[in-house]
Amino acid sequence: MQEIKKMPLIAIIIMTTLSFANVLGYKIAGAAVIVGVVFFFIHKALEKQVFKGSGLDIRAIRTDIKEKSIWFWISLPIIMDAISITTSKLFLPEYIEHVLTRTEIFVSFDWIVIAIFQLAFLALGEEIAWRAFFQTQLNKILSIAPTLLISSVLFAIGHFNQGDPVIVLYDIFFVFVNSVLYGVIFYKTNNAWISAISHFIANLFSLIVLVFL
Repeated sequence: MQEIKKMPLIAIIIMTTLSFANVLGYKIAGAAVIVGVVFFFIHKALEKQVFKGSGLDIRAIRTDIKEKSIWFWISLPIIMDAISITTSKLFLPEYIEHVLTRTEIFVSFDWIVIAIFQLAFLALGEEIAWRAFFQTQLNKILSIAPTLLISSVLFAIGHFNQGDPVIVLYDIFFVFVNSVLYGVIFYKTNNAWISAISHFIANLFSLIVLVFL
């Protein structure tokens, strides 16, 4: 039983450590997502937890999206992406190339259909790892405000890519803001499917604007 209780803490430490890997020059920060997803399902199995109320309840999607207020939060990351891209086109055009370079490791821009599936897969994986697992476990220790702050700082750092300091900070800032928004969506719904929908739509919007417009 003690081992079960220690397991989430071990996973949190591993994910935190991996998040700083890119800053140190090791391109393995994405492994934090794999760790989070794996530990989410291991913890669920050990706790003998059903999907209902687990943070990944597919049956609750219909109920959750019927709440009109949640669509306000779902749309905010798209608005933030629109702001970041529009502002960058005016003042930091190099930001576009920076984001594409950071993203092309995981997404095939040459094949739009494949890219869409990759974006959906990555969005769900990140939401399971960082919201359904990391945020949920940290929220058992801390209140929601510091939980959102810490998880979003780590999430943003995990997206670090070498480059001009101004552009890097600009990129990290908007990743951080969107992470907070995804965290709020998850907190309100306790459903990573809903935060993943928002995450996917925002990423798809950015892909279309950055690559095709």
